[in-house]
Amino acid sequence: MNFLQQGPYVRLALRSAVLWCVLGVWPAFALDKINMAGSGTSSDAIIFIAEKMGFFHDEDLSVEVTTFDSGVKMIVPLGTGDLDVATSSGTAALYNAVARGIDIKIVASSGSAPPHYGHNILIIRKDLIDTGRYKHPTDIKGLKVSMPSPGSSATATLNSYLIKNGLSFKDIDPVYLSYPNQVAALASGKIDVGLTAEPQASQAIKNFGAVRISSDDVMDPYHEASVTLMSGKFMQKRPDAARRFMRAFLKAARFYNDGLADGLLKGPRGEDVVAILTEFTTTKDPNVYRTISPQGVDPDGHLNVAGLQRDLEFYKTQNWIEADVDVQQAIDLRFGEAALRELGPYISAEQVHSPRAEH
Repeated sequence: MNFLQQGPYVRLALRSAVLWCVLGVWPAFALDKINMAGSGTSSDAIIFIAEKMGFFHDEDLSVEVTTFDSGVKMIVPLGTGDLDVATSSGTAALYNAVARGIDIKIVASSGSAPPHYGHNILIIRKDLIDTGRYKHPTDIKGLKVSMPSPGSSATATLNSYLIKNGLSFKDIDPVYLSYPNQVAALASGKIDVGLTAEPQASQAIKNFGAVRISSDDVMDPYHEASVTLMSGKFMQKRPDAARRFMRAFLKAARFYNDGLADGLLKGPRGEDVVAILTEFTTTKDPNVYRTISPQGVDPDGHLNVAGLQRDLEFYKTQNWIEADVDVQQAIDLRFGEAALRELGPYISAEQVHSPRAEH
């Protein structure tokens, strides 16, 4: 079939394409909008990087992030489809929603605790050490210990720490406060111990004399502190957008990993990551991010499923789970796996530029 024999819409499209090539002008295409929830903290580093470095735009995506002060509050809008994606954690609230038939899935890891990357820090009031009340991890027994909320991933981390020291969750007096409020409560003596995230932990140590006891990379190595969630409606109705989101996500996770070295943000991309975190979070002193321990992020998005299962079993012992549910009911890895097949496994910036790689 020659040009004249083709339909009018085909001829119009071809003539337009020729004109765009001649003039060097291309039409503006609308980006696929994704509604996302985040915490607005360094835990959202991968999302900040994907936005700043243009990885979302490269995938024809426009990601609009709304900040929530609790992952629990993300559950309902994810279930209704008002939110497409969220950065949260594997909480009891998530599993309860799944048990009720609400279609929300964990699709990738977005923050974990490999060795030397303990981002969640267990701190104690200095006076408890000075008086001899606390000398050994077993001395946490009977103390008021603060975590963000019942059934949060932090409660599971602390439980692992207690078990390692011959204790159980019933041996402490749990107090549930947000990370910023934990610091104030520790300073005023209303709590004894806090499991809080950076940079709040370092601020408490510097400004109020708190003392570091441990960190999540020691308490529960490779624990899934943060995961990426997707609405079932988004995955069903817009699977291509979900796949493209995961491709941008993995690109950003790899950029972030190129910033890590020796437990700090001092890798080849370290200063780039510091600048992005300083721009997107409320912590505007770049030296804070240069000195604190950053969270780990799996560059291929792999989940520690066994760790998530342990968390769920712990939630059940505390009667935080309302119905029978299994971790696998809350997981759907197909979009991350598709993106990984397209991108291939992670190769660090140092490997790319090594003499072996150049030959």
